[in-house]
Amino acid sequence: MTITNNNNNNPRATVLITGCSAGGIGSALVEDFHARGLHVFATARSLAKMAHLESLPHVTLLELDVESSTSIAAAVETITSKTGAKLDYLVNNSGINLNYPALDTDLEYARRMFEVNFWGAVNVVQAFAPLMVARGSGTIVNNASLAGAMHTPWGSFYGASKAAVKMYGECLRLEMAPLGVKVVTVMTGIVGSKIFENSPHEALPETSYYKVAEKEIAELAAGKLKESSMSAETYARNVVGDILGGANGVTWRGRISSIGWFLSSFVPTWLTDRALVTGSGLDRM
Repeated sequence: MTITNNNNNNPRATVLITGCSAGGIGSALVEDFHARGLHVFATARSLAKMAHLESLPHVTLLELDVESSTSIAAAVETITSKTGAKLDYLVNNSGINLNYPALDTDLEYARRMFEVNFWGAVNVVQAFAPLMVARGSGTIVNNASLAGAMHTPWGSFYGASKAAVKMYGECLRLEMAPLGVKVVTVMTGIVGSKIFENSPHEALPETSYYKVAEKEIAELAAGKLKESSMSAETYARNVVGDILGGANGVTWRGRISSIGWFLSSFVPTWLTDRALVTGSGLDRM
């Protein structure tokens, strides 16, 4: 298979994106990259979840489980054979969410969330970076979150996993620079997707210290913030523009991401605390 631009027979730039199930950010990224002339390797744990992308002529669908070294290795082999061991952009988008009190959280789920959100990205970078280093160019993109910068109640483990992604990405950026590879960390704000639908919504245990806040916690877990979200299509257009425009380092995209940047960078902690606690249910304890 030769990936070329039909207009001039020049090779198309290539991008691999994880977490491309229908209705999510990854799917919107696939469509925007594709519209800009790239060949997209769209991945998810199941091909059925990406059936809506089958008709796009320059999209290759691949099963890829970021928790499985075997699955990742198979994807590397496939892309190497189809591109001649070339990859221009790698976008780590896979992720799962949790909004729940830290003391009541099922720690097995919390560990799995780190496996997907943090270690999944690390696993994919380790596997695909050689395709970029060999060329001395390329961009690695890790989807972090505003939650990785803001200490929001009920978001301890999710925020911690995304804070880990941010720190990893920024250290990796310095280490990859001499090798000619850029690293972008996207601090994603509120974006319309199915991440809330796919996260746990269990009621609090009767012994929870936070029963009084159960209504607020349940509303947050069910996606209350989606009411003020940016569309995945608008978000993708902004992010892809950043990436193809040569971005390097931390970028802030999505609804209220600029506010989050300002609060986390300049506002005293006591004032941020007050803003974050208000309406969370903690203000009624």
